[in-house]
Amino acid sequence: KLFREYEPEYMVVVFDTGRPTFRHEKFPEYKATRQKMPEHMAASLPRIYQILDAMNVPVLEVEGFEADDVIGTLAKRAADEGFEVIIVAGDKDFFQLVGPKVKVLRPTRAGKEERLELVDEEGVKERLGVPPDRVRDLLALTGDASDNVPGVPGVGEKTALALVRAYGDLDSVLAHSGVVARERVRENLKKFADQARLSKELVTIRTDVPIEEALGRPVSLEEFRFRGFNRPALQEIFKELEFQRFLREITVEEAVQEVSTKVVEEGELEEIARRARDQGFLSVDLETTSTDPMRAEVVGVSLSLSPGEAFYVPVGHILGPNVPWEKVRKVLGPVLEDEGVQKYGQNVKYDIIILSRHGVKPKGFSFDTMIASYLLNPSGRQHNLEVLSLTYLGRKMVPISELIGSGKKQRSFAEVPVEQAARYSGEDAEVVLRLKEVLEGELEAKALMPLFREVEMPLVEVLVDMEMHGVKVDGNYLRTMSLQVEAELRRLEEEIYRMAGERFNINSTQQLGYILFEKLKLPVVRRTKTGYSTDVSVLEVLAGEHELPRKVLDYRQLAKLKSTYIDALPKLINPETGRIHTSFNQTVTATGRLSSSDPNLQNIPIRTELGRRIRQAFVAPDEKHLLLDVDYSQIELRILAHLSEDENLIRVFLEGEDIHTRTACAMFGVPPELVTSELRRRAKTINFGIIYGMSPFGLAEQLGISRHEARELIDQYFRQYPGVKAYIERTLEEARRKGYVTTLLGRRRYLPEINSSNRQMREFAERTAINTPVQGTAADLIKVAMVRVWRRLREGGYRTKMILQVHDELVFEVPREELEEVRDLVVEEMEGALKLKVPIKVDVGIGTNWLEAHA
Repeated sequence: KLFREYEPEYMVVVFDTGRPTFRHEKFPEYKATRQKMPEHMAASLPRIYQILDAMNVPVLEVEGFEADDVIGTLAKRAADEGFEVIIVAGDKDFFQLVGPKVKVLRPTRAGKEERLELVDEEGVKERLGVPPDRVRDLLALTGDASDNVPGVPGVGEKTALALVRAYGDLDSVLAHSGVVARERVRENLKKFADQARLSKELVTIRTDVPIEEALGRPVSLEEFRFRGFNRPALQEIFKELEFQRFLREITVEEAVQEVSTKVVEEGELEEIARRARDQGFLSVDLETTSTDPMRAEVVGVSLSLSPGEAFYVPVGHILGPNVPWEKVRKVLGPVLEDEGVQKYGQNVKYDIIILSRHGVKPKGFSFDTMIASYLLNPSGRQHNLEVLSLTYLGRKMVPISELIGSGKKQRSFAEVPVEQAARYSGEDAEVVLRLKEVLEGELEAKALMPLFREVEMPLVEVLVDMEMHGVKVDGNYLRTMSLQVEAELRRLEEEIYRMAGERFNINSTQQLGYILFEKLKLPVVRRTKTGYSTDVSVLEVLAGEHELPRKVLDYRQLAKLKSTYIDALPKLINPETGRIHTSFNQTVTATGRLSSSDPNLQNIPIRTELGRRIRQAFVAPDEKHLLLDVDYSQIELRILAHLSEDENLIRVFLEGEDIHTRTACAMFGVPPELVTSELRRRAKTINFGIIYGMSPFGLAEQLGISRHEARELIDQYFRQYPGVKAYIERTLEEARRKGYVTTLLGRRRYLPEINSSNRQMREFAERTAINTPVQGTAADLIKVAMVRVWRRLREGGYRTKMILQVHDELVFEVPREELEEVRDLVVEEMEGALKLKVPIKVDVGIGTNWLEAHA
């Protein structure tokens, strides 16, 4: 549980030696009343050492000192070196060590449920009533019966707490003993003063143990770095001890490595279909000729019905033998189309699109291991099957590159021999089946199952429909535009050459650096390892000094848009459909938002003239259709109003006022009619800056003002919207305590750096903590809306198609005769997707192209 929930980078387990320590020298009766360790526990110690060894967890024992003192010393040393330290112990004595970088993790039990309770400085105060630096004084007065520490007779926890709160440390309590009201306590404090001081020495955990001297060797924290389990060794121990739950958790059963994959012949399909129908579930994986689902052909189908067993149906191998696809479709198609038979897969959107293109209408795909992994670890870079298998099953899979190669030598999967393909593909399907059980449990444990079942999995069907339908793009318009932009680039080049006084390679950072800093003598802003930096931020600074850097910025932006969109989009038009089929990615962004690729629609700039002209290329397919664009209005600020419950912010939206104008009025002390476009722009920057956790430095840069002025503006904002400030503080406190933040629908974002000693990392995590509940809820909202709108369109028999999703905007291809009905339907579903304390509003646009519809 420790490894799973806290993923420690460094770890050490410290044991007592069982021999007398310096405390016994001071007080021979120390721990004298403690019972001897039960024999069965003593007999288990060698096993514990063995398990720790298999886990690769370092173990430490130091003669003459208790484990507590060694832990205290290591904790202080690590904290001093900037580490975040967690002491795992049930003993409240360790609370004295808690500090800014040190916490105590206590194993506790609530009924049958085992919990790990993380205690920080505030937690110590809540539990004991005193801060960590007074814990020793408290224990010195009460004593500790388990360790036979005497304390002061007649002074219990309540009395000790009252004394420490009233007078401070032990010496102060003893100094004030004469004024204590209760006679017995007063007399005992005087009589047992030396005993109290001794007790304080006994309960004080040492943080200066000479570990190196005691061990006779240097000790570096690096030797405690955790290097991963020795899984085979753990497997043997857990099997021998019959620790079934632990075996399942690290998934090292013998059978896990052995998958029996049968190559299926035509006559065996019926039996597989019958078994799948009878048991009601199976996992599915397709092997194809391409990663593009709109162009891929099926090479093989693998299925798994139970752990350790898989089937491979070859259909498109060059060397054969193959089962005709029509036969596969006829026999397995009804199973794949049966909603009553649950299907599991990895990246099921891909498989559904390919099956749909090949005459099967899949239903019942209820579990996608890739999406499940993403919800559990949204910041993870990889959610592919190989990584999931290694992470959750401790099992290394055969990489596909071993079958088809990579780079220039890569071959088609159709060229792979059937037996080889079967072993690889069968393992994929079987691993999915195993992962489903593990990941489902993880989702349940983290309360993510409703989000998975009700939002993410239903969304797959929506995205399949969007990707398959695609969007019409005017290739001729883009080709004409390319010629125009090329001419503009040539004109800019000549201007840059004229200003530089010579011709040079504008795309060469070295040559550009020479022109800017050596020839034109502009101030050097920043250097790189190889010379002068000429990145965007540098050129932005230099643009105030000379016109040439501004022209280079214009040139770069134009060239980038030309290569990324104007020239690339026509090449992405599918020759069979005449449309572009962008891929919408569910498992990429840490916030939960969708991203897109081939092309990346999110990066088309809307504020530049050229970016707007690119949007004009996305068109309605003919005169019988129009594009409907529906965009959430100021949705993140509306969500902020809901989350913060700020009365002023809520009132603005309830009264239908413009939030940026209202903020400008409050910030700059002017009535609405005197709010200029510049004041509104500044207010807008502040409004969104707050959501993104912008610092005074960031705001100063954005608005071109001093940091002092920026700080004043932020303070003024919080005076106007105090609920927002309280929400931010509340969110940060929760993030520091839990290590993650959540959206309204429970989506998590983990923030491992939130308590980091590295200021930059910590501040980035804090900004993320502030922003994620807002931006993540906006992501959840549009996903819910997409599912609701799509279902209404399907149930109503409409021919309208949802074709694009970008940020908070949905675009539809609508037959003219459906326009009015569909517009009302979409507005109703988008505005009603979530219930907030403020109304959700959308802006609606209609046109023959995307630009016109969005205007």
